[in-house]
Amino acid sequence: MARYHICPFLLGIGLAITLSANAQNKASYWLTKADRSALFTKQSEQPVFGKTRKDHPTIFVNEKDTFQSIDGFGYALTGGSAQHLIKMTAKARAAILKQLFATDGNNIGVSYIRLTVGASDLNEKVFSYNDLPKGAVDLEQRKFDLGPDRKDVIPVMKEILAINPKIKIMGSPWSPPLWMKTAHDARGGSLKPEFYDSYAKYFVRYIQDMEKEGIRIDAITVQNEPLHPGNNPSLLMLAKDQADFVKNSLGPAFKKAGLDTKIVIYDHNADRPDYPISILDDPEAKKYIDGSAFHLYGGKIDALTEVHNAHPDKNIYFTEQMVIQNPNDPEISIVSPVKRLIIGSTRNWSKTVLEWNLAADPENKPFTDRGGCPMCQGAITIDGDRVSMNLAYYALAHASKFVRPGSVRIASNETKDLSNVAFKTPAGKTVLIVANDSKEAQIFNIDYQGKAITVHLDKGSVSTYIW
Repeated sequence: MARYHICPFLLGIGLAITLSANAQNKASYWLTKADRSALFTKQSEQPVFGKTRKDHPTIFVNEKDTFQSIDGFGYALTGGSAQHLIKMTAKARAAILKQLFATDGNNIGVSYIRLTVGASDLNEKVFSYNDLPKGAVDLEQRKFDLGPDRKDVIPVMKEILAINPKIKIMGSPWSPPLWMKTAHDARGGSLKPEFYDSYAKYFVRYIQDMEKEGIRIDAITVQNEPLHPGNNPSLLMLAKDQADFVKNSLGPAFKKAGLDTKIVIYDHNADRPDYPISILDDPEAKKYIDGSAFHLYGGKIDALTEVHNAHPDKNIYFTEQMVIQNPNDPEISIVSPVKRLIIGSTRNWSKTVLEWNLAADPENKPFTDRGGCPMCQGAITIDGDRVSMNLAYYALAHASKFVRPGSVRIASNETKDLSNVAFKTPAGKTVLIVANDSKEAQIFNIDYQGKAITVHLDKGSVSTYIW
């Protein structure tokens, strides 16, 4: 009888292929349950994809139908957030920054940060980078100085970059220096046309000076909430004025300085899609613009698709939404922000989902007087070296850890009670985020390439599936 020798090397290859195939047939998942019994917790169960699909509602995931790429998920690092972080001991600060920005273990991998250009309403006091006595001007921005940001925002940002050097950063101004405004007041007023060119130089200096600190600004928005002049600080900037500023001053200034930082318009609520559309309808302004940014304190999220359809060659960004809940509530309202923001924004073409804001203290401080935000809870609450996680932390984690920059949204159908969105990651993984918005538990199938798993999701719960 003939004897055959099986090469151990070939046997090893065969085993590796079998193990790889088995891994691809399994899904892992992370769960947040409404009753708080699981808070963004990896589950031990690993459902196996098979050829049999049970008689339940089915989410069909189709990677052949693709949409926008993703730049990242994250928070605003306000001056107030940085102020609390910088006051922590170095060891405690390093631990929480790793938990937020690293991707290994239980860390959530925040991949996008929004900085405030000057003060926002979540600073202790209002400032710009070129504050002058009333009546003084500095057209060439010779007195420009990053000033207060050097104490907290910049050192914290450097520690974040040490954890994730590829994190993308957007800058957004709440107000120009007071001497540029129609009223010498941080609240409201408009930018005087005679200072358009000087304000453009202000943006250039901000980008260049941050670059000198090792902080690359990937994008700027022209004005935070340009139709909300009651905040402190704030600026009223109508669409026509923003178009004029971009095409006549800001765009040419960036071009002259050789900057590749993206210019993003609007940065306000979804109730006024006409604002960015009207600016993009101007070809002289449009040529300098990368896209439009949105908040969701007004309007409906599908307004983002309206702007995309009007100008499909320009990008969409979701840049701000306050996500708050009393941490002592017996149930966590995880479905609402995941459905509205994580799922809603990305299903309507957004490349980012950014929440407002990263950190505050137990009293939601600091915030400015005469228009600051006393109810703006952070994603984390910092009390000395003690840190607790809030609703905004868990909501974002369901996307940020797995949907890495460069991921592409792929098609998935939404069933009656199961809001969802799917992505293909640069590493070849498929990610499906599902929110059960019904009043009862749901059993459903996830179908992918003709194979399916059957899973269970309690009412008011969210799960992220990865395979």
